Amino acid sequence: MPFFTVIIPLYNKEKYIKNAIESVLDQTFTDFEILVVDDFSSDKSAVIASKFESEKVQLIYHEKNCGLSATRNTGIKKANSNYITYLDADDLWKPTFLESIFQLIQNFPEARIFGTNYEEVWDTVIKNPRNGSEILPINFTGYINFFKINVKQGIYTHGSVCFHKEVFEKIGFYNEKISFSEDLDFNIRANYNFKLAYTNSVQMSYFMQTENQITQSSLLNKTIPDFDSYENWSKNDSDLKKYLDFERYVLGKRLKKNNDLRWKKMITTIDSRNLNWKQNVLLKMPRFGVNFLDKLKLFLLKLGIKTSTY
Repeated sequence: MPFFTVIIPLYNKEKYIKNAIESVLDQTFTDFEILVVDDFSSDKSAVIASKFESEKVQLIYHEKNCGLSATRNTGIKKANSNYITYLDADDLWKPTFLESIFQLIQNFPEARIFGTNYEEVWDTVIKNPRNGSEILPINFTGYINFFKINVKQGIYTHGSVCFHKEVFEKIGFYNEKISFSEDLDFNIRANYNFKLAYTNSVQMSYFMQTENQITQSSLLNKTIPDFDSYENWSKNDSDLKKYLDFERYVLGKRLKKNNDLRWKKMITTIDSRNLNWKQNVLLKMPRFGVNFLDKLKLFLLKLGIKTSTY
């Protein structure tokens, strides 16, 4: 039985899948299997991935397009190991990613979630995320409170995290009814029930502007998480309440930009004290103002200047 199962969800990423698979095969820790789950790609993604098939690399095909949650769930159900991790087909791991996760597993036996820091790649510009890791020591390794620290960008991405199979046995799989921000819904359930061990070491490259990227797409006709369903949990957990309000802000702002009236309901239960002044201003700003600031943010990023409301 391999120590890790690496799940690579694949949908129309023919330009990137080769490099993604190779970044896993180049790991210094080699006791793993790779399950590439093709979600009915219409380009040459599956053909390219099939060239890597071996005892270590298996290609699994969906007979129709089912979405990211279903693709991950297929991989989880086929996994042969106790530790399951993911890499999106347009992202890359550093060679020591699995080795770093393995050390977390050895050193923090009470944890069932294991994460690392990451870097953002904006075309030719590489930036550190503003995700709370900046308040940790550079060489930090240890347990962290996910909800307390994770009120900026994600403290980890779904390409820099590993879950023990006990997580899925207790909380279930990814919600296949959610078609946008399904990671957020899963993270809430997972981190509410299990401890997270984290290393501030950058072990993954997260490409921010690739083709067919879900996070860059419109929210039109997308099913989003119901943060209100976790309000009962937050009654006795102020950190969770603050986290839920922050995610309502992020998603509400995006819905407003898309002229999607769901933004009004999304922000109704936000306690303004859980946001900073810039975030509160943006929530009240007209749609054209929010869109203008986003365009300005991308322009400055091309100049190497990263701005944020975090």
